[in-house]
Amino acid sequence: MGNNSSRDHMIVNLTFKKVVDQYIARLEKEDSNFKKLYISSVLRYVDDHEELIDGIKEDEIFLHKESISVLLSDLFPAALTLNEIKAATVPFSNILFNKTERLSNLLRDAGKDFHLNITAFESFDTFRMSCGIILNKYYNKSIDLSRPILVKIPDIKGYERTYRVTYNADFIDIELNSDEYRLSQEDIKKLLRSPNDEQLWENYFLNESYTFDGFIIVTFTDVTMDAAISDLKTLLLDSAQSTKDQTDKIKVIFRKIFNLENLRVGFTSFDHYERNFESMIYNDSESFLLGSNVEKKCKDALCTDSYQHLIKDFEPLVITDVADYASKIENTYLTDNLLRNDIHSAIFYPITKSKKLIGVLEIVSKKKFALNSFNVIKIESVAGYIKAALVRTEQEYENSIKALIQTECTSIHSSVQWKFEREARRILKARSRNSKNEPFKDVGFQDVYPLYGQIDIVGSSDARNQAIKKDLINQMDQIGEIFAFAKKYEHLPIYDQISYRVLEFRKELENGPIDANSQRDIIKLLNDEINPVIKHLMKLSPKIERLVAEYQSQIDETSGVIYQIRNDYDNTVQAINEALANCIDRKQMEAQEIFPHFFERFKTDGVEHNIYLGSSIAAEQEFNVVYLYNLRLWQLQTMIAMENQFYSVQENLPSVIEAASMILVFDNTLSIRYRIDEKRFDVDGTYNARYEVIKKRIDKANIKGTQERITQNGKIAIIYTNKETEREYMRYINFLQHNQLLGNEVEHLELEDVQGVVGLKALRVNVLYDIDVAKGTLTYEDLVRELHLIQ
Repeated sequence: MGNNSSRDHMIVNLTFKKVVDQYIARLEKEDSNFKKLYISSVLRYVDDHEELIDGIKEDEIFLHKESISVLLSDLFPAALTLNEIKAATVPFSNILFNKTERLSNLLRDAGKDFHLNITAFESFDTFRMSCGIILNKYYNKSIDLSRPILVKIPDIKGYERTYRVTYNADFIDIELNSDEYRLSQEDIKKLLRSPNDEQLWENYFLNESYTFDGFIIVTFTDVTMDAAISDLKTLLLDSAQSTKDQTDKIKVIFRKIFNLENLRVGFTSFDHYERNFESMIYNDSESFLLGSNVEKKCKDALCTDSYQHLIKDFEPLVITDVADYASKIENTYLTDNLLRNDIHSAIFYPITKSKKLIGVLEIVSKKKFALNSFNVIKIESVAGYIKAALVRTEQEYENSIKALIQTECTSIHSSVQWKFEREARRILKARSRNSKNEPFKDVGFQDVYPLYGQIDIVGSSDARNQAIKKDLINQMDQIGEIFAFAKKYEHLPIYDQISYRVLEFRKELENGPIDANSQRDIIKLLNDEINPVIKHLMKLSPKIERLVAEYQSQIDETSGVIYQIRNDYDNTVQAINEALANCIDRKQMEAQEIFPHFFERFKTDGVEHNIYLGSSIAAEQEFNVVYLYNLRLWQLQTMIAMENQFYSVQENLPSVIEAASMILVFDNTLSIRYRIDEKRFDVDGTYNARYEVIKKRIDKANIKGTQERITQNGKIAIIYTNKETEREYMRYINFLQHNQLLGNEVEHLELEDVQGVVGLKALRVNVLYDIDVAKGTLTYEDLVRELHLIQ
């Protein structure tokens, strides 16, 4: 703004004429003789104090304190002087007079060094506000001039309290000092269109263009709690604040809200997985519930009454007298902590999310009865903001957990995610307490039942080698044709030598199996001798150019070899694998509903899967062996569905291949462990390792006394070790035969020993194809009902 001050455009005349005019008007209308007598006495008093009408200089207000008080007695009733926080003021100044006793007391308690500033905003803002009053009162406009004006006044304890300031300008008259300053309607529109143009406003409101006659009443309303809540909200949303600064500021804010000296604030988080109270991670908050401990089982930390309040009912626990409360309960862990910290009254307020406890807000005091049930209402007014901050912190914590798991363990199945999260929580807690190098430990699950199955492409290695051989023979034939034509146009000895070598390699391919050495020799010949020469041959004739172009269009750019038939085979395998993986993934959604379990699958030349089932994986559910039976029946049906999918998907594929399926039944439970260094699950212990040995070797095993593989296309082989398992699976087979899913050919077979594992047996049953694999899976309960019907 220019050199003008916020009051240069007006002359301020402190006068009380408008109050006197109101008394005169009341006297004319008043019917009560008592009131008439009172008003008349006031007016006679005014007659003796003409300065009240003529005006008082700002520096002489103190001299007329009594007369002003008499005249304003109706506006400042003595009965309310200890309640209202109010004063009169000279317009647009910090001069207060005729203060109520409560305001005077507040200013006295603030100390002699405190100076109240009720115009604490920019000079242009004050100037524009006074102009707005002129537009409203003189030009009859309706401009909304209301704005929040807050001042802070320290109380006798030194804590700042916040007051909202409101102005009453009813006792002001405004006069235009000269017509040359009068604003037209167009001038006013121009001003209102440009509210922030300082120069424009100064040009229209020139020095001493208006006179303000009168005074303003200013009222203060204590909004400390509202301001504190707003400050708390801002603070909790400010993630840039250091935890120490944030904790200290929260303590000050709560002292303002409760108006209690030496109030302390703490917080304890709650891990509902472990049922533990824990000190806050990444936060300097005290925990009066835990005391010197960093965590405690909730039932160990609480007595029956406090457990009921906080854990079961999610209701505040109010202790007005800690010592008295301690004398009435059986578990004094909490009260011992409080008394040890010289705490004699406390409120523990549960913070919940989705009907789960996530933490406890702790408000404590050294004084008995300083905190009581009435204070809970104040906590409720801020609980929503605290909850929002805690939810945000919890989400950040959960993101840290997920990031740690992803870094240490890659992808983890959802059924076991909870235990990895538990380990990640342990690490984050340890690292937050200065154990920076705390390692991620292996995660194990004990006493789980394994289920293993695979659908494998029959002779996949031979089929791939045959495809490679056919591609190479095709390539040799095309090269031979190109060089035969080349010799007609340019008879060079090198062409004969290359043709001879190509013919020899072709005979070798036709007459024997291809191995890595022969394949390497052919590729070396192609890349080092043939392909470079072929580029030269293109210049000999258009016919050769066409042959070479067709040849080169089939060559893989990286290896220089034709991979047409092999690509057809690989694409077929890839498409089949994708279809099989999708099939078992869809079926898995059903299986998880039977009982939560660990599941993983791998795509090789076919698809294999592992399932581990037991109470240590689904910790929150009770395991029963009937779930194992259900999953075994589900697995057998899923293998049938995958067999059907295997052949149906080949209808539009370039190659036709065969599959053989196998299920391995292991009756004993075992332990599995996620190896952090290897990023994978593995069986745990020497004895359990035999299960892995069987898995890796069993599909190559022969029927005892023969050279026949146990896995055959069109059939599912079920490998087991004891008679009870055989009876179990025969029930499943008979049930699925009855439901037209399996054929009637059931073989009972013995297997060769597999690396020291003896006594393996197998059931082998043929699969029925062209069935509706989309219809619902039959359950073990369906089987039981079927058996009852048969009986």
